[in-house]
Parts: sequence; C-alpha cells; structure tokens
Amino acid sequence: MKADLIIPTYRPDDTFCLLLQKLQEQTFVVHRVIILNTEEKLWKEAVEKYPIEQSLCGLPCEYTLYHISKEMFDHGGTRMCGVKHSDADIVIFMTQDAVPADKNLVANLVKGLEEEDTAVCYARQLPNENCRIVERYTRSFNYPDESRKKGKADIEEMGIKTFFCSDVCAAYRVDLFHKLGGFESPVIFNEDMFFAAKAVFAGYYVKYEAEAKVIHSHNYTVRQQFHRNFDLAVSQTMHPEIFEQISSEAEGMKLVKSTMKYLCSIGKPYLIFELGIQCVGKYAGYRLGKRYKKLSRKQILKCTMSPEYWKRLWNQEVSDGNR
Repeated sequence: MKADLIIPTYRPDDTFCLLLQKLQEQTFVVHRVIILNTEEKLWKEAVEKYPIEQSLCGLPCEYTLYHISKEMFDHGGTRMCGVKHSDADIVIFMTQDAVPADKNLVANLVKGLEEEDTAVCYARQLPNENCRIVERYTRSFNYPDESRKKGKADIEEMGIKTFFCSDVCAAYRVDLFHKLGGFESPVIFNEDMFFAAKAVFAGYYVKYEAEAKVIHSHNYTVRQQFHRNFDLAVSQTMHPEIFEQISSEAEGMKLVKSTMKYLCSIGKPYLIFELGIQCVGKYAGYRLGKRYKKLSRKQILKCTMSPEYWKRLWNQEVSDGNR
C-alpha cells in the first residue's frame, strides 16, 4: 500500500530537522512528504537558521511544500487540504515535534491498517529526555505498552478512551477517511478524536499500535494547560452527540488518582503539590470552556489558545447573517 506523510508546520526548528532525518532511516519508505506550512516568511527564517532544506533533500522520496496564512490555519481544514494533494492509499499525519523512535514507525502504522475494518491507527508517544515526572507518567497512562483495537463494543468498558486518537502521529485509510467525511472544518481542537468517534459509531475500528513509537511530550506551564483545556472543553461542548452520553471528566479523575498513587510509590509525594497546581489550571480552563457560550468575545479571546479560530468563526457568522 502506498502511504503519504502530511506534516503541518509553524516555526519549524531543529526537532523538525531530526524528524526528517529519522524518516530517511525508515524501513517503509513513504511515497511523498506533504508539508503544510503556516506563514511563508517564518519558513524562510527557519531555513536560514536550521538545516531544513538539507534534511529534505536527504529524504528517499519526493516532497511538496505549501504555504498558508496564520488566519487560514485550521486543525481539520489544513489537514484535509493535505489529503487533497495525496493520491496514496494511506495518509499519515504527524506534528513537527514528533520524532520517530526507531526505523519501524511507518511500517508498524501501515501494518496496523491491514484489516479493512480499521479506519485509523495511532502511535505510542514516548516522553522526551527533559520531560517532567508528572507528564512522563501521563504519557505512560495514555499510551501503554500494549496495543488495542477499539470498537463500539468497547464503549461500556473504556468510555471516552474508546475514541482516543492523536494526530501527533496517526495513519488513516484514505478510502474510509473519505467515506466517513474526513475531518471537520473549522474545528478548534480534537479533529482526530471526532473522526475516531464517527468511525466507531459507523461500525469501524480505531487501532492503538504500541509498536509504532514517536518521541513527543511537553512541559506545559499552568497557563498553557488552562488555555489548552479551555479549547478542549469548547470542542467537547460543540459535540454533545459524543460527550453528553460519555463523560471525559471521569477519565480525568482516574488519571489524577493514578498519578498521585504513582508519585507516592516512587518516593516523591511532594510532587503531588505540582500535580495539584496543574490540575487547578486544567480544571479552570475546562469549566470555563464548558460555559463558553456565557462568556463575552473579549473573555473568550483571553482564554483560548486559538484566537484565529474564533475570529474566523465570528466573521463567518456575520457573513451568514448578511446573506
């Protein structure tokens, strides 16, 4: 099967160069790498600073580069644009800061889609070397070392985790991707999870492939956690067909309790304070996001990490109202 790799970029750096270099070592060679860059000026600045062009020229496949403005970026629409430029059987989405952990990443993702009833296969995310202990544990909680194929029958046991999926590194069967309508656009967050939910409700499966591994983690500040969870909650509120019947808060509490137990088991109970501060930021953002309809536009722009999304949404509402 032919596979294309689609990577949205914004201010690419040396981690992106490392990603490209690791692609040169893959046992399964992708047909083409499609780069969807936000702001051409920033790309040119990055090329002057990092060996991006050198890394691209070393790829064992062709690549294409497209530039869009920051105002036009959309988590769903931008990736859909990449799919339109592909003629492959499989499209693999990655973010610019996800680095293949070994030479078999692509091969294992493609293998995970061998069964025709599997719509999407996502990779295991391993922490960076500088990852903090709490975040390191969160990675192991969300991305365990055992693979699993998830379908409608698993909802009762797994709840919201049935639909868990991440475009940090995930492969999609193009035929099913189009059949199910692809990603939403515009979408503020969670385009991957919404597609996974559509696939599951339509009778298809989501595969978590633990043998497909990328190195990817963040040490978010409390403020960043607040903004991220605000957008997360907004995205959930906009999809009551999924989240009103299956709560994500229970899974969040399960993670908090499990993390506290882990910190005590490794002799670092003092980190529970750090965990608590992070939880306050996350929960405050989440609760405000759930009530975003009661906030003013000015308040929303202070809470979100995606102001361009809101401005585009509000402009569209004005345009629709004038028709």
